Amino acid sequence: MLIIQIAGGLGNQMQQYAMYRKLLKAGADRNIKLDIKWFDEDKQSGVLAKRKLELEYFTGLPLPVCSESERARFTDRSVARKVVEKLVPGMGSRFTESCMYHPEIFELKDKYIEGYFACQKYYDDIMGELQELFVFPTHSDEEINIKNMNLMNEMEMVPSVSVHIRRGDYLDPENAALFGNIATDAYYDSAMEYFKAIDPDTHFYIFTNDPEYARAKYADPGRYTIVDHNTGKYSLLDIQLMSHCRGNICANSTFSFWGARLNRRKDKIPVRTLVMRNNQPVTPELMHEYWPGWVLVDKDGKVR
Repeated sequence: MLIIQIAGGLGNQMQQYAMYRKLLKAGADRNIKLDIKWFDEDKQSGVLAKRKLELEYFTGLPLPVCSESERARFTDRSVARKVVEKLVPGMGSRFTESCMYHPEIFELKDKYIEGYFACQKYYDDIMGELQELFVFPTHSDEEINIKNMNLMNEMEMVPSVSVHIRRGDYLDPENAALFGNIATDAYYDSAMEYFKAIDPDTHFYIFTNDPEYARAKYADPGRYTIVDHNTGKYSLLDIQLMSHCRGNICANSTFSFWGARLNRRKDKIPVRTLVMRNNQPVTPELMHEYWPGWVLVDKDGKVR
């Protein structure tokens, strides 16, 4: 049996779910379930940014949740077992992500799996299946629902590019050291120029958790549209909107990665930062292997 922990924000939850679907494909006879205990109220009390199980917001998404006894089989360990696992790492009941890509994950048996699994290489070949599985809900406010539908139609008709700018929590000291100075002004300027070179009439749709900043920086309505009406449990509808643009300029954020991943357009161009975190050094060659078909731009605005 394999159990995959679901944890973190929506983008991370979608990646963990994608790993679940990929492991199903890798071994049809496997019993694989999801652990959602991380979202229990007692667990969230110690989390800096409290989260909810947002996978539940998708329409009809199958969620095979493990039982308490199934979880305990892997997480309740005796002192003797802990000693054995320390002496013989391969005997451990847990598998924890420690690098960008683990090819050995597809051979695991009887493990509790922890990680975020952002690497596109893991599930690039089942993206069509994932695009079918992640069915977005309809906004409960009919006026906003109509606004979203009109925006999607517009994005399909014009040379459209989504731009995700994550500020807010990324500016907090706890996060800035890890995620800061990656999706820089130079990154966004270069990525936008990349698309304007393809089509001078490119229109940019700005998605951000700091709309006041965006309205001040991207004030020309002829060139930019600030999208800020999907909030709360309906924030995931921004991913749906992003997926209708020809191009997707992502922050170093899994939320915008999914806007690009769920994009079904034949002419789509996904763009991301060269690195995700400051403690994760990479080479452009490796990143092109791990993120096939993506345009990579570094913090200085150089296309890599």
